[in-house]
Amino acid sequence: MNIELSAASMSSQPVSFDVLVIGSGVAGLFAALSLSMNGVTGTRGTTSERGITGTRDTTGKRNTTGTRGTTSKRGMTGTRSTTGTDKDMRVGIITKGELSQSATRWAQGGIAAVLPGDEDSIDQHMSDTLKAGDGLCDLDAVRVLVDEGPDAIIALVAAGMSFDRDAAGNYLRAREGGHSAARVLHAGGVATGAEVERALVESVRASDITIMERWFSFDLIVEMGICKGVRCIDPSGNLQEIRAEVVLLATGGAGQLYSVTTNPPEATGDGVAMALRAGVPVADLEFFQFHPTALYHAVMPRPLLSEALRGHGAILRDRDGNRFVDELASRDRVSRAIALKMAEQGMPHLWLDATGLTGFDERFPTISAMLESCNLDPTKDWLPVAPAAHYVSGGVLTDLDGATGCEGLFAAGEVACTGVHGANRLASNSLLEGLVYGIRAARAIVSGKRKADATGAIAAWLGAQSRVACMGVEEFEEHYGITPIEHASSPIEHASPQYESGSMEHLSLQHESALIPEPIGYPSDSKIRKMREHFQEEMMQGGGVIRSAGGLSGAARMIQDTVSSMPMSPVPVSSMPMSPVPVSVPVKLIGDQASKSSSPGGNQIYINRDTIELLNMCVVADALVRSAYDRRETRGAHARIEYPDASEHCLVRIVHGNPAV
Repeated sequence: MNIELSAASMSSQPVSFDVLVIGSGVAGLFAALSLSMNGVTGTRGTTSERGITGTRDTTGKRNTTGTRGTTSKRGMTGTRSTTGTDKDMRVGIITKGELSQSATRWAQGGIAAVLPGDEDSIDQHMSDTLKAGDGLCDLDAVRVLVDEGPDAIIALVAAGMSFDRDAAGNYLRAREGGHSAARVLHAGGVATGAEVERALVESVRASDITIMERWFSFDLIVEMGICKGVRCIDPSGNLQEIRAEVVLLATGGAGQLYSVTTNPPEATGDGVAMALRAGVPVADLEFFQFHPTALYHAVMPRPLLSEALRGHGAILRDRDGNRFVDELASRDRVSRAIALKMAEQGMPHLWLDATGLTGFDERFPTISAMLESCNLDPTKDWLPVAPAAHYVSGGVLTDLDGATGCEGLFAAGEVACTGVHGANRLASNSLLEGLVYGIRAARAIVSGKRKADATGAIAAWLGAQSRVACMGVEEFEEHYGITPIEHASSPIEHASPQYESGSMEHLSLQHESALIPEPIGYPSDSKIRKMREHFQEEMMQGGGVIRSAGGLSGAARMIQDTVSSMPMSPVPVSSMPMSPVPVSVPVKLIGDQASKSSSPGGNQIYINRDTIELLNMCVVADALVRSAYDRRETRGAHARIEYPDASEHCLVRIVHGNPAV
């Protein structure tokens, strides 16, 4: 039975874990389940194939039945490794929403993988991934993804995942943009993410993992260069510290940086912002993928018209009804073609023509129901579409096991930069990456690993030879004589108060359920929401699908103005442990009289979650815009009007963070 902590239990005693997972998407949940079994260190040739299901028989062939195993301790098959410890790890999951609220459940298309017996090949999957990544993929990271993907799929099925099958029980497959074959497994037509989330949430709730829902983590605790936990706000508004031997960031993406997005409201880049504030190396943020065919509708997040529609023959048409692009090209190319055509024809959207598809309702029941609610009939109507912010290919730099540039800190899923995606993610590789690298991180943590080694995307940053170099943003600018973008000084510098030692009991969060009057002078939630909307609109204009020096400069000034308008008073409070890393919580210090008159608890400081999220968005956007300004080329998901071609001198990851030690 899982443990769900109340705010009272947390504030009355310190809490610590062996491993604390931040986030509840596919990577975080899968890693937590793997860790809770304490059996993820299995190697080839043992009874446990990579720790969870997918064992090999004596002939060396994979067992692909994908059935639940009788040795399963908590819903997933796989025996304990002989190298694991007998003592169960204490594993916690912290998520700022409910356990099922993550970007994973919004993923429509499916999971790309080549299973044993398929006519397709793993090498071809690798080739397609490298082609989409436009020169910046890490070869070893991609090889890990495609090689270990099949076993991860088997493990997912063992956890309760149900993929679509035909009458004979064979998996149904779809082909999506950038893929040379139909290799995308799906569930419920285009409800794969929801089914993945359902299966993993049920398994986690049936485990003994400690679950903390509606806890908002805002900063890493880093002491002597080692990550020791996180600072967070509990559901009652109390400021808390949660200590852990290892922290695994699995916070997802940052689609809320833009006004038009397929991402849920929670996707505010919190994990990347936490890493940036702590000086942890982060790279490739400029490669923000826009999904080409989001439905043009007032609903936000924008509903997706899955790539599978184009895979089944749907056609993109311009204002005049003409086809203008190869619908099965990679997402970056299709999004760019749509954006340019919209600008050329002065249109806010174009159209996806699915009228020629047969059996639409049966093949795409989720999309069919959504379109019906929008009074659209795909058998008769062309569907209005426009690109929407979807997935950031970069993030916290990791090695092939998810270890980062900070000892004790791991990252997996969209928050991580493993090197798999390079400059542009191949469709339906994201859920697969979360599965594969979630398991790898869990296995490494159990084995005792705490520091990154020179593998994967972080290899060059650690001084190893690598096909793709890593350069710090300042070094890149100096090397190529680039004057840093005006007004883009880091917002981190504007919000870095030091906290002194003591208790944290008198800190409280202003939120709707607290029913506490608003302190004098504190900006209202409505003001923060308006600031956020303006920020998102400006990012869409200046840092969207097609970028220019002028647009990026404007976005940089907007970020600076947004930070300047936020409540950033330092917090000289004798109430928190001293941290050698500045803790950037944007709080407003309230005078004694104001505090006492506005709160039943007396001397309190109020922290507004909306404000922290907006600050996180500013921190991530600042790094994104600076990298996009410096990267003077068009590559993958990054397109510059002034530089329409790829450049050899830009075959490099631009890194924000402290130099390697």
